[in-house]
Amino acid sequence: MIKESKNKLISEVILFFVISAVLITVTGCRKLPPPSSPYNGRTTAVFNPEKKYGIVVDVDGNVYKTIMIGQQTWMAENLRVIHYRNGDKIPNVTENTQWKYLRTGAYCNYNNTLDADTIATFGCLYNWYALHDSRGLAPEGWRVATAEDWNTLFAYLGGENITGYRLKEKGNLHWCLPNSADNSSGFTALPFGQRDKLNGGFNPKSNCYGVWWTSSDGNYTVAPFFYLFSWDMLIYKGYNYKYFGYSIRCIKE
Repeated sequence: MIKESKNKLISEVILFFVISAVLITVTGCRKLPPPSSPYNGRTTAVFNPEKKYGIVVDVDGNVYKTIMIGQQTWMAENLRVIHYRNGDKIPNVTENTQWKYLRTGAYCNYNNTLDADTIATFGCLYNWYALHDSRGLAPEGWRVATAEDWNTLFAYLGGENITGYRLKEKGNLHWCLPNSADNSSGFTALPFGQRDKLNGGFNPKSNCYGVWWTSSDGNYTVAPFFYLFSWDMLIYKGYNYKYFGYSIRCIKE
């Protein structure tokens, strides 16, 4: 009788530890939800009220509006993530000379601002090395748009001579006068400052143009980017030094 009770107790103890081990394993493998970002809900961007927007969430918990344009699904906001997809922190480089001589990924806020509304609305600035890092900047299932992605977008919207009109946020809350735009695409492009001085410094903030990197390569020192001005309907293309700091848009894979 005593032996049977002892065996039963041993069996129950073994069962307890087996169940505990299974629970620990399951809990450990479960993907934890991303943290909540302090920038969520603070953007002042004016989205197209006639469009149906989706959402995507990055590793930092930033929630972005998304928009389908043709067969592509784009972020309708600039990227503001500060960690790579694997959780590694992207260096926040504030000093001009250090920024200029970096040949690895980095980000900054325009003029190193800490204003949450500004960051929520306009996103962060990244050097080209950050978006080309194998750890990934974009949310899972997304990628930083290539030059080919952008060109596909322009073609769908009617070509480079009209694309700016359909990409830019409508009105003059953020764009300077005159803003030629109707945002009929829902893309909601915004003007913003950039870090493209040869000494690694910030250009004076302008409400008259916006600039975006592509993930495509150019050569050892330069890479392609696109930019818009408030006063016309065009989209412009160029190449610039990879250490410059520009905005980023992502596209669904």
